[in-house]
Amino acid sequence: MSRSAGVGPHASGDDAIGPPSVLPPDADGQLVGRRPKGAPTRGGAEAPEPIRALIVDDHALFRRGLEMVLESEPDIELVGEASDGEEAVRKAGESLPDVVLMDIRMPRSSGIEACRALKEVAPSAKIVMLTISDEEDDLFDAIRAGASGYLLKDIPLDEVAGTVRAVHGGQSLINPSMAAKLLTEFAALARQEGEEPPQQVPVPRLTEREIEVLRLVARGMNNKDIAKELFISENTVKNHVRNILEKLQIHSRMEAVMVAVREKLIEFG
Repeated sequence: MSRSAGVGPHASGDDAIGPPSVLPPDADGQLVGRRPKGAPTRGGAEAPEPIRALIVDDHALFRRGLEMVLESEPDIELVGEASDGEEAVRKAGESLPDVVLMDIRMPRSSGIEACRALKEVAPSAKIVMLTISDEEDDLFDAIRAGASGYLLKDIPLDEVAGTVRAVHGGQSLINPSMAAKLLTEFAALARQEGEEPPQQVPVPRLTEREIEVLRLVARGMNNKDIAKELFISENTVKNHVRNILEKLQIHSRMEAVMVAVREKLIEFG
C-alpha cells in the first residue's frame, strides 16, 4: 500500500502527516514476521493473543477503510464497530477491546463523552482519537478524558496498524501538527501554576525512582529508552509507569506529562 494513501477524505501525498509522535512506539508493539493469528512461532510456542481493536466513527465509509486495513494484520483482531458514542460504550463493555479508534464529532454522544464512560466499562482499553478536528480544546479535553493518542484523519493508512500496536504497547501518540499546541499549553499551565497559591490537597507521594521515570516520560522517551537511561529492565519501567498512573489517578502518559508540568518536574525555556 502506498504511503501517500490517507485515511481522511482529502489526504494526499502532500498533506499526509509523517509518523505521529510524542512518545514513539517501542519494540514491544512491532510485528515480527507475518503468520496467521494464534499460529505457533518457530520455536513451537503459541503466538501472543492478537490485539483486540474497536472502531468508532459515524461515517460508514471511513469505518470500512479502517476495517480493511486492520483485518489484513495477523496480530490485530477487529472485535466490533460503532457509529456513535453510546453504541461505542455498549460495544466496549461487550467485547473488552485493547485499543479503541474513536472519532470526536458523533451524534448522541461525542467521542470525549464516550471516552470518559468507556473507562468505566473497559478500564484497560487504550483510546486513540482519530478525527478531523485540530481544535486545541478538543485535544486538551481528549487528554483529560484519558485518551492515549490524538491523530488527524489524514494519517496514512499504512500507519494505522502501527498506531494500534504502539498504543497497545503503552505509548502515547499525537499528531505532529498538534504537538506544538500541546507544549504551548503545558508552558502556559506551568506559568499559571507558578502564579497561583499552592494547592491544599497534596499530590500522592511518588518514590524517587518514579519521579525519575516521570521526568523521562515527560521528555518523550519510550519504555526501552527509559530502561537504558536508568539501567533497569523494560518490565521494571512498565511497572513504574503503571504505579505512577494509579497513584495520580490518571489514565495516560500524556496526562502524566501534564502532572509533571504542574509539579515543575520539567521546565520550558
